Amino acid sequence: MQPRAPAVPTAPNAIQKGTPLKVLLNRESIECLARNILYVHKTFPVEAFCQHALANLEPLELMQRAQHIAKSLQQFLPANYTQAVSILVDSFTPAGTEVGSLGLAGFFYLPHSFFIADYGLDKRYNNGEDPFDVSMQALRELTMRFTAEFAIRPFLIYQQERTLAQVNKWLSDPNPHVRRLCSEGTRPKLPWGKRIQSFIANPEPALPILEFLKNDESLYVRRSVANHLGDIAKDHPEIAFSTCERWLQEGASKELKWVVRHAVRYHAKKGHARALEIRVKAKS
Repeated sequence: MQPRAPAVPTAPNAIQKGTPLKVLLNRESIECLARNILYVHKTFPVEAFCQHALANLEPLELMQRAQHIAKSLQQFLPANYTQAVSILVDSFTPAGTEVGSLGLAGFFYLPHSFFIADYGLDKRYNNGEDPFDVSMQALRELTMRFTAEFAIRPFLIYQQERTLAQVNKWLSDPNPHVRRLCSEGTRPKLPWGKRIQSFIANPEPALPILEFLKNDESLYVRRSVANHLGDIAKDHPEIAFSTCERWLQEGASKELKWVVRHAVRYHAKKGHARALEIRVKAKS
């Protein structure tokens, strides 16, 4: 297998009816991943990795495939996590700022996400040294190619204070993908992601993030704020509704009014009087 500059396999821009997402992680993507790594790590055992990653892949669903491939990466990259994740990051394609530029092709990076989540917390995989800072840097690089909303969740569950401190530093990042990670990664009930039970019980620690990002220039970020607040509304409607009402009272812009309407849509569809009233006020 000849080295070449890192690339991502082609994929549709959107989900195709009748085609499961799991096919995005197949032989082509595994071989592409191996070639990306070989470009920056000349001794990578390409054939052994591909054989290991492809073994028993077929019956697995998307997330299972990603975790399976991550285990293969851990098997064949250097045993030291810092060295291994640095190689992975070096093998990334160039960072993007345009939202949705990769389409479904971004799922190529799902195994990378699992690698950071599964091995980036425990110093046992890092020669006894704390890998936290290295993992945070890797998450920032990852989210500019795909998303790190799944990978950051174990860090929020097991090292919440440290991770929130890092998230707060990212709030002013010039890249919209990084700013969105601050809101999307901290959602209590992120679809497909591990639930953050402490935030489900008490969403207060994440509220300052939503306050900071509610008027973000990027709709991509503002939509995440709305979805996060919608998560909160399902368990703590008083907190979510009060937040929305305060934003409206403070003179919400047209863009923020959209965030408010989107945040309470679940309850509004169920005919909840207060949610309906908020939506009416957010249309004026």
